[in-house]
Amino acid sequence: MNKSHIVGVGLLLCLAGQRASAQGGLPEAQQVLQLSASARQQVSQDWLSVVARAQLDGSDPVALQNQLKATLDAALATLRPSLQPQQLEVRSGNFGIYPRHNNQGRVTGWQGQADLVVEGRDFALVSQLAGNLPRMTVAQADFSLSREGRQQLEAEVQSQAVQNFRQRAQALAKDFGFAGYTLRQVNVSSVDRPEPGIQPRLMMAADATAAPAQAPIPLVAGKDEVRITVSGSIQLR
Repeated sequence: MNKSHIVGVGLLLCLAGQRASAQGGLPEAQQVLQLSASARQQVSQDWLSVVARAQLDGSDPVALQNQLKATLDAALATLRPSLQPQQLEVRSGNFGIYPRHNNQGRVTGWQGQADLVVEGRDFALVSQLAGNLPRMTVAQADFSLSREGRQQLEAEVQSQAVQNFRQRAQALAKDFGFAGYTLRQVNVSSVDRPEPGIQPRLMMAADATAAPAQAPIPLVAGKDEVRITVSGSIQLR
């Protein structure tokens, strides 16, 4: 859905005949109009990031670290043949070994966690592979707009916002009895408003090796909205 509209038009018309400024002797701005216009557009999010997590408990932190490393190595070996730029990519996530304490504050064991972030444009491939990594389970899934998608969207919305500003400026100049205008000053600002789809954050089993095979997780992408406002002042001619 593509929407553009004019918002927040504020007018300041300084009519001719004003006296020179008391400081510097320079004439004040005359016949100046201030206004703003904006445009906005929504597009579907095109990037899915899924966090696959291994979580283990044990009494030996070194052993836990080695087990988590082996789990990550196995997961990367599973993913590597399918990696494709923009379609399926992988990067490291959180990795840590943490002590567990009893009520007296004494260390009773250790807990380790290792994450891999599987992401890309191919939603089906990303969710399928991330959900079937050995000894790992899905902990989180997030949709977003890719960098390339956002750049393209911002360029389109900015062009529409500038066009809206120019059309409004010309119309107002005509309404005040002038033939046209020249641009004095302009500002461009943008606001991003993501609307998330389904983003599950799942409870983890204490031992991922004991977790049952995961059922497919339904994922629905949301939309991102970009709104750009052009504001400034013009000199009526």
